Amino acid sequence: IRIAGPTPKDVLGRYTALTGRPALPPAWSFGLWLSTSFTTSYDEATVTSFVDGMAERGIPLSVFHFDCFWMREYQWCDFRWDPEVFPDPEGMLARLKDKGLRISVWINPYIAQKSPLFDEAAALGHLVRRPNGDVWQWDLWQAGMGLVDFTGPDARAWFQGKLKTLLDQGVDCFKTDFGERIPTDVVWHDGSDPERMHNYYTHLYNRTVFELLEKERGQGEAVVFARSATAGGQQYPVHWGGDCWSSFAAMAESLRGGLSLSLSGFGFWSHDIGGFEGTPDPEVFKRWLAFGLLSSHSRLHGSTSYRVPWEFGDEAVDVARQFTLLKHRLMPYLYGAAAEAHRTGVPMMRPMLLEFPHDPACRPLDRQYMLGPDLLVAPVFSRDGDVEVYLPEGTWTHLLSGERVTGPCWRTERHGYDSLPLYVREGAVLPLAGDDSRPDGDWLDAPVLLVHPSDATDYTAEVTVPDTAGLPAATFHVRRDGDLLRVTASGTDRPFTVRVPGGAEASGAGEVTVAVAPD
Repeated sequence: IRIAGPTPKDVLGRYTALTGRPALPPAWSFGLWLSTSFTTSYDEATVTSFVDGMAERGIPLSVFHFDCFWMREYQWCDFRWDPEVFPDPEGMLARLKDKGLRISVWINPYIAQKSPLFDEAAALGHLVRRPNGDVWQWDLWQAGMGLVDFTGPDARAWFQGKLKTLLDQGVDCFKTDFGERIPTDVVWHDGSDPERMHNYYTHLYNRTVFELLEKERGQGEAVVFARSATAGGQQYPVHWGGDCWSSFAAMAESLRGGLSLSLSGFGFWSHDIGGFEGTPDPEVFKRWLAFGLLSSHSRLHGSTSYRVPWEFGDEAVDVARQFTLLKHRLMPYLYGAAAEAHRTGVPMMRPMLLEFPHDPACRPLDRQYMLGPDLLVAPVFSRDGDVEVYLPEGTWTHLLSGERVTGPCWRTERHGYDSLPLYVREGAVLPLAGDDSRPDGDWLDAPVLLVHPSDATDYTAEVTVPDTAGLPAATFHVRRDGDLLRVTASGTDRPFTVRVPGGAEASGAGEVTVAVAPD
């Protein structure tokens, strides 16, 4: 199949029109996620200490994730809390929710032979079988495990029923791990070609979970943290980059893989902040924090070691706090980009060539990206803070320092852990939330519009602030009038602030006028 452009955005729009647009994840899912990690030791006391520790240090937390050992070992999956570690799961989840958290738990589509669900599923015909009629089993990952046959409607309903019990307990979403180790020497319930099912299986798996979440929580409230996918898998976000190492090289590889996924139609993408395998050096962890919190979704997760920021020093705590609060401030802009991904198929995290298709210098760039249409991000992959960044044509303003740079140009910059190349595009209007305590607040409560006008005397711009359903809540129209910018609001009569490079600002309701420096 060939899909015409002429631009890369056109290709993605047509491709996702054919294979499915990404669903819009809930606004709360864009906040910071914290995990138990994988093989670490944890119980409710550990979890509570993590959650309270984040609050005590002023780092807002949105989602807490329980990885594999919320269930008993060697029984994955039986979808039952380990009673020795979590004797009161309903009470524990209620206590976490009282702290304002959403809850995620790990699952996979395998049923270990030791699980009480194995015999049940086998008797009901819900497990994939070999050509001779035996249940297909192997010992990789879990001893004697079977594989749920999602081609059968009864098997899908059975699997959803097990997950619904967890939703009723207070779980909000699932990390849908695995789904990619699919055998081809098997027979499927619906007679599917085993070779084609090797890739398509994960689509059925994630769809089964996602559709349950939509049914139980409502459309717009469903989100998974999925590892594997095939064409069309973007319909069931979010996907993350899998088990990378805890190094600068792996951090750069993660970005490269994420940009490739974006060009494959996936609107939302994440990665394990600090890396998964091994324990990151504090330098790696602090740099990864900035990168992770300037991604569509942000999760602290590891394998054999915890990822709470204070494990990596006081400065890591400060960096985690700063960039979490920054992401919350950016949420009106970010959720607008998320809604665009949902409508058009153009991803939130964009390879440079998507925004600048006619600039040959942008085509090979894989160490920087556009976050939405107007923010350029170049993560730092070095201990000394040195980073090369390319700025396309136009005037770019550093979001944190206010420095203005005229492109096209290459720059070598040095940044502390509290900074990185983060540039706003010329002509952009960046809406910021007044409340930085959460990702899903009231974005029309005292918003700030950062206007970066061009020098054109007839400069105009428009920005829409969405509601938490992704629908337009208010639109702000910007027009240059000599040395003034006039910003008119429609859809809201609440006050807002307009700020321009150099620090000039004004506040009001309805229409706000602010002076800009003369050309």
